[in-house]
Amino acid sequence: MVHTSRETHGVMVHTSRETHGVMLICFSTATMAQKLVIIDTDAGIDDAQAIMMAVAAPSLQILGITCCFGNTDVDNVCQNVLLVLSVCEHTQIPVFQGAAGPLVGATKAFSDHFGTDGLGDVLEDRDPQWKEKLQREHAVNAMIRLVATNPKQVSLVALGPLTNLALAIRLDPSFQQNLKELVIMGGNMEGKGNVSLCGEFNFVMDPESAFIVLEEYLCPTRIASWEYCCRNKLEWEFFEKLINEDTPAGRFMKMITSKCWGYSKEAMLSKRDVYFGPGFVSYDAYAVAACIDSSVVTESIECAVRVELQGELCRGMMVLDQRNKLNKSHRVSVMKTCDLTKFRQLLMASLKQPCRK
Repeated sequence: MVHTSRETHGVMVHTSRETHGVMLICFSTATMAQKLVIIDTDAGIDDAQAIMMAVAAPSLQILGITCCFGNTDVDNVCQNVLLVLSVCEHTQIPVFQGAAGPLVGATKAFSDHFGTDGLGDVLEDRDPQWKEKLQREHAVNAMIRLVATNPKQVSLVALGPLTNLALAIRLDPSFQQNLKELVIMGGNMEGKGNVSLCGEFNFVMDPESAFIVLEEYLCPTRIASWEYCCRNKLEWEFFEKLINEDTPAGRFMKMITSKCWGYSKEAMLSKRDVYFGPGFVSYDAYAVAACIDSSVVTESIECAVRVELQGELCRGMMVLDQRNKLNKSHRVSVMKTCDLTKFRQLLMASLKQPCRK
């Protein structure tokens, strides 16, 4: 048994690795065919959970993480991603800074759902050298380069506003056709909103980019909408078990959720629970789980979609066209039901870190 200990950003890292261990997720995957992935994120707490899930998955090779404004400003987003990778001991994954605001208009006020810094406002020892750890290449250019280098092999997982993706197709119209697939956490399927009456946060933060992506990306596309995530919520008892995992990642997750009202059972009673009943929802993790294992999604709706850009009440809303009124040939897969047993297993594995592949 090999044991190492160190302190990372206030979280003591204790690593135990058995040479003939039973945790398959810790084994080398050199002989496995890995799925190539780029994660585009606005790095809130659920993004942190999703990134942990991705780096823990033996089947994924993360080519890079691109950052976009959203849950907080893009500087905080970059710092949050670097911190999560440090906790998980995957600092070899390159991180790229991207869009600081939407395509059109001023940046809307950032949500306080995950605190002003995106990670619950509990971190005191921010890395003063964080900018030196970023790649110099802009996130959009990095996306284009990585996909062009690996045509039809890269899965792009988008966890925040879709600004970087819209910019990529504007700079290189062939970008989308070189993707293997696009997996999005965002939009809505029932007209229920979380930041407006009808709109989901990621799409409302930059409706024009969401519109461009869903009109012009013709690659296979899967969408984990807000309602999908909420309807496939998990028990608060499972959340308590999850954050009490005695690992560096588990302790980190417990710390960043400790003062966040978005992870408060009481705070949700008058918000999300009004629509969907009580439960814990790690939104972005649903998209990453679908990328890791497509069988996690047990039912989907195949249809055309469009993002509404007009109106006082419906701007940013994703509309499902199940009657072919839009006459669009491209169909997307809108996730509907989830295998919660598999999803729980992926969440638990995400916190058994650091665990090198």
